[in-house]
Amino acid sequence: MKQPPILRLAWALAAALLPIANAASPELPNILWITCEDTGPHLGCYGDTYAITPNLDRLAARGLRYRHVWSNAPVCAPARTTIISGVYPTATGSEHMRSLVPMPSFMRMYPQFLRERGYYCSNNSKEDYNLEKPGQVWDDSSARAHWRNRKPGQPFFAVFNIMATHESQIRTRPYAPKHDPAKVRVPGYHPDTPDTRLDWAQYYDRISEMDAEAGQRLQELADAGLEEDTIVFFYGDHGPGMPRCKRWPYNSGLQVPLLVSIPPKFRALAPTEYAPGGVSDRLVAFVDLAPTLLGLAGLKPAEWMQGRAFLGPFAAPPSRYLHGFRGRMDERLDLVRSVRDQRYVYIRNYMPHLIYGQYIQYMFQTPTTRTWKRLYDEGKLKPPQTFFWETKPPEELYDLEADPDEVQNLAASPAHHAVLEELRRAQHDHALAIRDVGLLPEDEQHRRSAGRTAYELGHNAGGCPLEEILAMAELASSLKPEALSRLKAGLKADDSALRYWAAMGLLMRGATATRLAREELRGALVDRSPSVRVIAAWTLAQHGSAGDLELGLPVLKALAPPDKNGLYVSMLALNAIDALGSKAQPLMEAVAAMAPNDPSTPPRLSEYVPNLAKRILQPE
Repeated sequence: MKQPPILRLAWALAAALLPIANAASPELPNILWITCEDTGPHLGCYGDTYAITPNLDRLAARGLRYRHVWSNAPVCAPARTTIISGVYPTATGSEHMRSLVPMPSFMRMYPQFLRERGYYCSNNSKEDYNLEKPGQVWDDSSARAHWRNRKPGQPFFAVFNIMATHESQIRTRPYAPKHDPAKVRVPGYHPDTPDTRLDWAQYYDRISEMDAEAGQRLQELADAGLEEDTIVFFYGDHGPGMPRCKRWPYNSGLQVPLLVSIPPKFRALAPTEYAPGGVSDRLVAFVDLAPTLLGLAGLKPAEWMQGRAFLGPFAAPPSRYLHGFRGRMDERLDLVRSVRDQRYVYIRNYMPHLIYGQYIQYMFQTPTTRTWKRLYDEGKLKPPQTFFWETKPPEELYDLEADPDEVQNLAASPAHHAVLEELRRAQHDHALAIRDVGLLPEDEQHRRSAGRTAYELGHNAGGCPLEEILAMAELASSLKPEALSRLKAGLKADDSALRYWAAMGLLMRGATATRLAREELRGALVDRSPSVRVIAAWTLAQHGSAGDLELGLPVLKALAPPDKNGLYVSMLALNAIDALGSKAQPLMEAVAAMAPNDPSTPPRLSEYVPNLAKRILQPE
């Protein structure tokens, strides 16, 4: 929760006045983080007999292995944003892939706390945060960053990120794998094809390369005689880079390995279950890492941090649930939330009319993705391999013990109704507790946040009536036919986000709902909110009459150019145009002629409008 100004000032002054001599005390452990890209718990120490990971297996043998760890986001930028802040990106408005938003003035990134405590903080070298850095964060963040560069006797916090396992590294062609593709375990959601087997085999080859590099970093520590002074963490930044793992907030996209080794002199900082070679069933998430680090450094976690420390003197009781999320993924609109407990995963799809496997330019560079889609188009697949290319149910529920691949949806199972209700409520309560501003359309979030941050917007009921917005989003995405009258009424609500979700609910329900709400939807074509106008036009053009199409297309044409409407409105309009397919043919000339970007677009988002335009003009 946000602190009152006077308490924030007192807290900041107290932190600033910590004596440097005390900060350099031998009581402070060094902390080494070895991280890697796009890696699930596919290590020998996690029981994967196909994996070759001797160095990490040895680390696990001397430390604690966590079995249930979620990255919160199934893709790098929002996952790393969660870590650096200790706050859910859904609360700070930073959930969307490669967005860029400011932090509230009272927040800082965790290395800033550690540096004040006297630590030398180095990052080698990926950042990729969706939050703007509030001043200097690292002592050194570069390919040359290393704990060796600290002052004599200074404690260090060092991150080494290993790129070998990144999605871009597991799709090389031609490629001679070291792991035998014939021995790959193909998950139930993937088709069993040579491309799938080769991509998975290559993934395991890269894990072996990553393990060797991790071993080098551990050896550097040993050679310097610092093993007994250093707490070591190893984890991946989200699940594997394969399709329906990366980018999807299932367990397959969120579960990562986490190994923690604590030397004997700092054993007081370990949890009660700690033992060399031990295993913990505690639920841990990336949002927990920042408060944990502060505790290891003897600092009480900031009150606004939303995670729970799982090590150190300020360790908190474990959470009963882990929470995942997906917002806009590169150029594609979406909104998904997930929750898991020790056994079950619940998925809430707030945009069930969109297929799982929307075309994302970067994802389609993987051979498995292209082969999978071709086989689906040719009618050569059967469930569950077909699901990825089809629209989503509003809710999904999976039993991870009986169905680790998450392909048997139990949401309609009477025997699992109580579990469904519990996890549904957990998602609802979590959204309100953290103030999930991701429920706003992205352009609305930025417009309403002008002069403040999205986090502060979410905590101001006057600027963001989140309870009402969540209720309308749940109603819209429920797909219940009886919701029609409330959706029609919602198009006349005072708040534009309520009107947006009402229009979205009609889009989801198709032709019948469009016909019955035609008058209200036509009225929404001149709504004050561009997002509402886009969704109303999309609904009429896709599901309405020829006359509705004639009314909807000019609205989308006017809202598509990014230099006139801004990046976020443009992406929304272009997603609508792409969804219309041949119905949008009259707009092709305008799409080809429009500017590629709004001049104010942050560089990290600059590819998305061109990607959409290319897809519209040159569909495969």
